[in-house]
Amino acid sequence: MSESLRRREPRRSAAPRPVRTLLGLLVLVVALVGTLAAGNLAGSASPVPRLALDLEGGTQVILTPRTTDGSAIDDEDVVQAIEIIRNRVDGSGVAEAEISSQGGQNIVVGIPGRASEETLELISRSAQLRFRPVLALQGPTTIDPSQLLPEESATEGPESGSDGAESPSAAESGSESPSESASAGAGTERALEAAQNAPTDGPGAAEIPDEVRGAAFIAADANGDGELSTEPDTEPADTSDQAWITERVMYDIYALDCTLPANQSGGWADDSESAVVACDSSGQQKFVLGPAVVEGTQLTGASSGMQTNSQGMSTGLWAVNLELNSEATEVFAEVSQRLPTLPTPQDQFAIVLDGVVISNAGFTSPILDGSAQITGDFTDEEANALANQLNFGSLPITFEVQSTEQISATLGSEQLTNAALAGLIGLVLVVAYMIWQYRGLGLLSVASLAVAAVIVYVVIALLSWTINYRLSLPGVAGLIISIGTTADSFIVYFERIRDEIRDGRTLASAVEHGWKRARRTIIASDAVNFLAAIVLYLLAVGGVRGFAFTLGLTTIIDLLVVVLFTHPMMQVLVRMPFFRDGHRLSGLSPERLGVDPALYRGAGRFRSRTSGRDRPGTSGTDEPDDDGPTASGRDRETVGAAAGTTIAERRAAERRAEREKRKKERSVDPYAGLGGSGDDGAVV
Repeated sequence: MSESLRRREPRRSAAPRPVRTLLGLLVLVVALVGTLAAGNLAGSASPVPRLALDLEGGTQVILTPRTTDGSAIDDEDVVQAIEIIRNRVDGSGVAEAEISSQGGQNIVVGIPGRASEETLELISRSAQLRFRPVLALQGPTTIDPSQLLPEESATEGPESGSDGAESPSAAESGSESPSESASAGAGTERALEAAQNAPTDGPGAAEIPDEVRGAAFIAADANGDGELSTEPDTEPADTSDQAWITERVMYDIYALDCTLPANQSGGWADDSESAVVACDSSGQQKFVLGPAVVEGTQLTGASSGMQTNSQGMSTGLWAVNLELNSEATEVFAEVSQRLPTLPTPQDQFAIVLDGVVISNAGFTSPILDGSAQITGDFTDEEANALANQLNFGSLPITFEVQSTEQISATLGSEQLTNAALAGLIGLVLVVAYMIWQYRGLGLLSVASLAVAAVIVYVVIALLSWTINYRLSLPGVAGLIISIGTTADSFIVYFERIRDEIRDGRTLASAVEHGWKRARRTIIASDAVNFLAAIVLYLLAVGGVRGFAFTLGLTTIIDLLVVVLFTHPMMQVLVRMPFFRDGHRLSGLSPERLGVDPALYRGAGRFRSRTSGRDRPGTSGTDEPDDDGPTASGRDRETVGAAAGTTIAERRAAERRAEREKRKKERSVDPYAGLGGSGDDGAVV
């Protein structure tokens, strides 16, 4: 069997297809604009982004915390009250609200636009802390409406045959039968009709779709009388009795979606004498809770500290210590002895603050003296935060509304105009510099900035519609800064292309190799900006978060535009004679690149000094010049460009020449290069 060897052909990379990439970007932009236009036609969206309190004005409410027993409220209580009100406002979908303390006594709440009556009632409602036994645990999401509706009979209608044989089912044929499709449509129509009678209050009512409300109503109405009963069918034996789960409670179980951030903030009222449904603060679980066994006002104190064992020794773990008054001590003693005898999860109790479960635990032993300790995998910050929440909830506190008024913009249209003018001046300066420095390539950067501006505007308008985002003056500052950030990406790319041409590559090759190297730098730079934006957003509050949001958003869009527009457009432009031949206004002329015009032939090709022939930039042999036999003694940068070799290729050639020189020297003197020899011939 004979074998043969042949030269392996170099692997060819796929030909660039810039037009396809540009069409993909066009489809994306059209989809964004079309979505906004459709929302505008439907009357639910606006083509203009919503403005925050500092630019538009809104409603200002001044609240004064009061205690029903006349006890004093300290600074920590006010801070905790502000945090609870902030959770309520954020959970209701209001963005860019300003909440602050006034004189250490009052709480000032500023809401953009005209606040609804529901929002005003929500922020002024008193916070309540209650201890409740757990009746059941459910998954955090809303149950699928198709699972809630009673199953319709699939055999209604014309009979399939006198012998009762069934016709082939939809499952066997792999498609939905007409009867099943009609049944599903009828079920949806029935759910929407039932939604008219469904409750409009209760946990997470504002976030429940009509179809889910109707389906939950039908499923919860066990007796089919068209009403949801709030009374137990039988007399409950104790607070852990399952009889507390009424038709109305079942409706809340079906309809509440704990994965929504709005429902993780609570804020809705709950009756201490009936069962309720609540989410935990992380949105991981949905709790069905019995009537309250202990009120927050019966808690005399809470503190965090190191956990101790029965011998009084520290275990190294953090815990929260509770102290109850005499009335609550008796109730807690009974509950702590009864719950451990029940199956899981009825052996647990939950601590509910403002409609949200902040802690749930079981009893390891009866608590008879009113001194309890909540243990778990706490950090010191988590234990301290829970103790503060319990201390605040133990106060019989209410919020008294001092005033409610409409306020004008704190900065107003004049400041917005000035900010827009500053951004326009910065944009003009950036555009002028790019055109002066890069000539024709500067026009590509202008086009890229225009595409980025369109995408940013449409995305912000869509966010204003979908998540009620409002643009504040710090957010405008983030948009202005993004102009320079985006221009930096173009500069990195253009300079890399010009460097590749100086090294002797053809223009098309310089674009591809320059992109591969510039892309890493651009991604690293944008990653740093995006990380900074995330840190600012997570750690800051108020207007700084608005700045961080727009900074992160524009960073993502900058990367998107460079990848999907700037680079593909560059691939298209280098095919045009204006850029390909190095026109003096193209930004790729030999004068601008520092290349000898007598040698540069355009498109990255150079002419040999001796032969006068055009030589592509990828060939590289040393040639004689006027000053010597080879190019080894000439200036590295000038001759390298004329020779058409890259920096790496020139350095490799120099190393080879040096090795050849040493080899020749050793052929004459075997000891040359070994450190020298002494008079006696010994190596020293």
